[in-house]
Amino acid sequence: MHLGLGAFHRAHQALVYEHLIAGGDPRWGVVGVAMRSTQLADALAAQDGLYAVQIADADSVRWQIPGALLRTCVAARERQQVVDAMAAPQTRWITLTVTEKGYTPELAALIVDGLAQRMKSGLPGVTVASCDNLSDNGRKLQALCLSDAVARDPALLAWIEARCAFPNSMVDRIVPAATDAQHDAAAAALGVDDRGALSTEAFWEWVIERRMADPSDADLLARAGVTVVDDVKPFEDAKLRMLNGSHTALAMIGAVQGWATVADGIAQPGVRRFVHAFMTRVAMPSLSRPGLPDYRDALLARFANPHLHHRAHQIASDSSLKIPLRWGPPLADALAAGRELEPLALACAAWMRYLRGEDEAGRAYDMSDPQAEALKALARQHAGDAEGTVRALLSVATIWPAGCADEVRWAPRVLHWLRRIDAGGLAAALDEVVMASP
Repeated sequence: MHLGLGAFHRAHQALVYEHLIAGGDPRWGVVGVAMRSTQLADALAAQDGLYAVQIADADSVRWQIPGALLRTCVAARERQQVVDAMAAPQTRWITLTVTEKGYTPELAALIVDGLAQRMKSGLPGVTVASCDNLSDNGRKLQALCLSDAVARDPALLAWIEARCAFPNSMVDRIVPAATDAQHDAAAAALGVDDRGALSTEAFWEWVIERRMADPSDADLLARAGVTVVDDVKPFEDAKLRMLNGSHTALAMIGAVQGWATVADGIAQPGVRRFVHAFMTRVAMPSLSRPGLPDYRDALLARFANPHLHHRAHQIASDSSLKIPLRWGPPLADALAAGRELEPLALACAAWMRYLRGEDEAGRAYDMSDPQAEALKALARQHAGDAEGTVRALLSVATIWPAGCADEVRWAPRVLHWLRRIDAGGLAAALDEVVMASP
């Protein structure tokens, strides 16, 4: 069963399970759980769990209609149904995509309720797998669940530790938020009214740690195209720093320049050169994933996919939660190794410019971020004072490491690029940073 019935799961793990079913293994199928929103769960239930996925790259477009989604429910509305599904004899895996801000005590209580019911019924343990961008996600989820269990029953704690597996995993596929355009495309291509239609790219990747309640699942998933490894971290770090890190930079730049989508931006030579420099000079030097140059070039091609309407403002959402994970580690590594920081410093300055809430054409926009009001207030408080802006925003302890505002190899470079953006616009600053010597 899957917690977090959103577009990403339905265009990623659900298609892996569909592959397993098509290969003749009837044990697989998904109970999809929306955490709060009822609209999507009910729409999919009315369609018997069927929905269309448009899979497109620069050369081709095809449609797939997976049947792996067996039924849906809503945790906030039908909590006991969710617990019962986790405790059902046929349930073998619990997966989740709840985003960085979803790792809450309430989530742990829900999962542990299901596990406790399994133990009471004498059922075997399950694999509980996070499928999101959180670093070390399996261990974090395990710690959260064990913390809940220890307050309940020592026997339950021991059972979870002995019988359940919490593998780390890394997932990757660009899946834009569903829009009416996808519904219209499905209607035109397939002749159906599909309220769950999605679009995605041809590329997908799922890297998971070889730590499962049923060890035979490792080979099964590998045959379906999943990468099963002893250590996910090299893949996780590369994705967080190269794909997610540059995506966040693109989102800030795109919001300020007024792009509709990432593809609109990456089509501009100056933006593409900047992203290449960001990955090569900021992210790659401290990474160990095999084939980094090829991975970088594949990411650039994926960003340019004209069929993916991945909105800049969608990617910019929750940036105060994403920046510490995506920019913090390469910043720390570069400072420790004495490497240059220029593309990252420009990205940070673009984030500060983004917090002003209007693009370079003077058009206002909303920000979806748990700290939006506080960050906008800081940006307004220091309007017209670049030095004050940099000091105030680099001092936000929930986003930047302690001492960032006083780091002489970092803060002055962010200040330099913020002044360049204010003086000549982001396009000129992007050209300048690319031309700077590494």
